[in-house]
Amino acid sequence: MQQPEAGDKSRAIPSPCSAQGNLTDDSFYTRRCITEDLSWSLVTVPQLTELCIQHIAHNFEKNPILNNLLPEHQKKVVDRLSTSLPLTVTANTVSHEEYWKRCCMERWEVCDVSNYGDSWKRMFFERHLENILKFFIPNTTDPQEVLQLIPLCKGYVRKLEINQFLPPLRVDQKEETSDLSDTEDDAEIGEVYMHHYDLRDLITDLPHLEELHLIYGVKSCGMNFEWSLFNFTELDCSNLATAVKMCRNLKVFKLTRSKVDDDKIKLLARNLQHHPCLLELDLSHNLIRDHGAQALGKLISHSRLETLNLCNNQISHLGAQALAHGLAESSTLTSLNLRLNFVEDKGGEAIGRALLTNTSLKSLHLGSNNLSGPTAAVFSQVLAQNTTLTSINFSCNHLGLDGGKKLLEGLANNKTLTELDLRHAEVEQETDFLIHEIVWANREAVRLGSLQHPTTEPL
Repeated sequence: MQQPEAGDKSRAIPSPCSAQGNLTDDSFYTRRCITEDLSWSLVTVPQLTELCIQHIAHNFEKNPILNNLLPEHQKKVVDRLSTSLPLTVTANTVSHEEYWKRCCMERWEVCDVSNYGDSWKRMFFERHLENILKFFIPNTTDPQEVLQLIPLCKGYVRKLEINQFLPPLRVDQKEETSDLSDTEDDAEIGEVYMHHYDLRDLITDLPHLEELHLIYGVKSCGMNFEWSLFNFTELDCSNLATAVKMCRNLKVFKLTRSKVDDDKIKLLARNLQHHPCLLELDLSHNLIRDHGAQALGKLISHSRLETLNLCNNQISHLGAQALAHGLAESSTLTSLNLRLNFVEDKGGEAIGRALLTNTSLKSLHLGSNNLSGPTAAVFSQVLAQNTTLTSINFSCNHLGLDGGKKLLEGLANNKTLTELDLRHAEVEQETDFLIHEIVWANREAVRLGSLQHPTTEPL
């Protein structure tokens, strides 16, 4: 075999194990390994705990095992839960406020949790139930939609505000004719029987319900307006009266703007007598007359009622006298609002005489009741003797010059009245100024007294 000459470099064959060949190969593999390390790292591999949390959150609807986890792991699972999960899964399982806050914020633009005891879960269930009831259509909506929700929300609902009740759909729509007069139209509509959702099925199963605010009407009806949409029927009233009577923890009951008349208020008042917890009753903006006021007068003396609002009804002096009789016997009523009625002087005098013996009432509103001098004369005695009243409103009446002077005389030694509204009461300007000075002095004395002897609330 011929060996190459020592000086013939062109014919020299490099050894695969030469130093130059090894350097070239090592550089190639080194660069390749560095590139792979940049795309693969142990940092990107989730921990087993994290994988378990993701799995639990993903399968929560089928297997809600939240209560079996440690607190720190519970929070991580809840943070991953969808707000669209069925309430049957989350209602009695998820108690974390952050989850219910997300549910509320995603559903409603305005969320003031302070109105719900600072509880987001309570807010969600109260507003969710209210929405269902507002759009419940009798004979159309499935009642199970409400009944199935009760076991889920009954532990959290303490107040319900329902500002509309929809009537049943009318199957036989009346034919519209161009020559149908308004009178004939109203008469025809009046014959249509319109009932609403029966609250007995709901209220009696809410053991913690303390406040109930109702308006029987329809919002945003637009061109579909009919008077029948605003009927609070006898059946509605009967069902509601039974429901309220059985709601033993109810403290506040408001039934406003619902065309409640004397017959209906008498039924409600009978069922509210001797109620163990009811403290506030608001029946403002209705159609209550004297017979209804008589029933409420009995209620005042046979209940623990503290606040009664009858603003904007149709009560005359006879109804006011009946209320005055109940006021004289009551030892709990602290606030009475009769603004925008027709009590006139006979009614105003009767209420004033009742206050000569009553020792519980603190606030009285008699604005816009066509009162004049005789009522002011009686209240002059009230201001001189009564040591409980702190606020009286006589605005928009006709007390006149003499009436104002009578009130000023009664206030001479009064130390308890801190508010006396005489706007548009036709009182002389100088008299009004002197009255204001006395009332302001009383208010300042009360303020300074509260600073010297602050009240401490029990823990």
